[in-house]
Amino acid sequence: MRRILLAFGLALGLTALAQAEIGNLLEGGRYVEAYQLGQRLASAESLALAAKAASFYAMYQAKEGERAEWFQKAEAAASEAIKKDPDYPEGYFERARALGRLSQYKGILQALAEGVAPRIRSDLEKTLRLKPDHAGAMVALALWHFELVQKGWFVAATQGADGSKVEPLMRRAIELEPNVIIHRVEYAKVLAAWGKKEEARKQLEVALSLPAKTAADRYDQERARQELAKLR
Repeated sequence: MRRILLAFGLALGLTALAQAEIGNLLEGGRYVEAYQLGQRLASAESLALAAKAASFYAMYQAKEGERAEWFQKAEAAASEAIKKDPDYPEGYFERARALGRLSQYKGILQALAEGVAPRIRSDLEKTLRLKPDHAGAMVALALWHFELVQKGWFVAATQGADGSKVEPLMRRAIELEPNVIIHRVEYAKVLAAWGKKEEARKQLEVALSLPAKTAADRYDQERARQELAKLR
C-alpha cells in the first residue's frame, strides 16, 4: 500500500510539474510547444491550457492562412477538457474564447449563419455559473453583446444581445483584475466604437503603463499602442 501511495504521489507531482511547464511555455510565447505538451498530458487542466495556447498562437503569431485551423484546434482541446471534467470552468471559457475569436476572424454574420453565437453565450454563462468571479468570461460576454449589438437591432434582438450589459461587465472585470492588460484594451475598443474616445484613451494609457509579465501582455500592449495612435 505504501508503494502504491508513493507512486500515486509521484505521479501527481510530475503532473503538477508538467502543468507548470505549460504555464511557463505560455508566458514565454512558446504557444505551439505549450499546446503539444497540454495535449500529451490530456487532463482537463492541461487540455484547457492547450486550448489557450492554440488560441494565443492563432491570435498573436499564426500566419493569416493558418489562424482558423488553430482556433479550431483550440475548440477541440477545450471540448476534450469539458469531457474530462464537466465542472471545470476553464474548459468552457477556452471553448468560448476559441469560438468567439474564430467568429471575429470569419465575420460575425457568417458565425451567426453557422449558429455559433448561442454556443458562445452558453459556454460563457456556464463559466460564470461555475466561477462567478471569472473576469475573462465577463469581458468575453461583454464583447459578445457588443459585437451583436453593432450589427443592428434585428441581429441583437434575435440573439438576445443587450448593449446595456456591456460596460457593467467590462467595469466589473477590471475591478476584479485591474492589472490585466487585455481587459483594458478590449474595453477601449468598445468605448472608441461608441464615441467615448477620451475614456478609451485613458484605458489604453493604463494598459501601456502596466507591467507586461508575459508574451501575450507584450502583444496586447502593441495593440494598445496601435489603437492609441488611431485616437490621436
